[in-house]
Amino acid sequence: MISAELLSTESLGLGWAIYLPAIAWAVWRAPWVELFSDSRRQHLLFGTVLALFLLWLMRRDFESGVSYHFIGLTAVTLLLDWPLAVLSGLVAQLGLLALGKQDLAALGINGALLVLLPVLVTELCAKWVEHYQPRNLFVYIFCCGFFPAALAALLCVLIGLGLLWVDGVFPMPPWLEDFIGYLWLVMFPEAFINGTAVTALVVFCPDWLETFNRTRYLQAPWKDDDTPR
Repeated sequence: MISAELLSTESLGLGWAIYLPAIAWAVWRAPWVELFSDSRRQHLLFGTVLALFLLWLMRRDFESGVSYHFIGLTAVTLLLDWPLAVLSGLVAQLGLLALGKQDLAALGINGALLVLLPVLVTELCAKWVEHYQPRNLFVYIFCCGFFPAALAALLCVLIGLGLLWVDGVFPMPPWLEDFIGYLWLVMFPEAFINGTAVTALVVFCPDWLETFNRTRYLQAPWKDDDTPR
């Protein structure tokens, strides 16, 4: 998460220009009828928003104005699908804003980096897996859970660092050439948290996952004697 004073007015405006239309599109595409008629989905949505809010509260704030916390939106996207995942991230951001943990001016750019980007990466990976329709459960867990979370964390760090470098307000550290080694310390925990959550949901509550095909992944394989004649 980046403070507003570290970014130029152009970058802050660009963040709002990306985030606001995405929020409007998510509101338009969200399954409101199913949500209001299904108490289980309502409980999942409220619980997910609370979990995101608490996860984002566990953060490390640096004196430079940059904060680090886990994202967690890969598992949320697989659980709720992308429109409700985007709106969940927005509500969690508003909670941080109410506590003074986030700047209103930087809400757009942080939302684009920490909400839209992970949701987009996860959705693309899920679409790719669904296109090939593998029957191996571990393909879904790895390619939709572990891998997108690590990739989203990597892209968030690199794009955020690029924004800070382009704006020129944030003084870049002298050890930037060694930065690649630190990326693993960001990618691995993010992949582990999201992948573990997806694995637990697949094992214990597969019907909660909106993007999980139970018929394909959990049906027993046919034997030769079971083949219909």
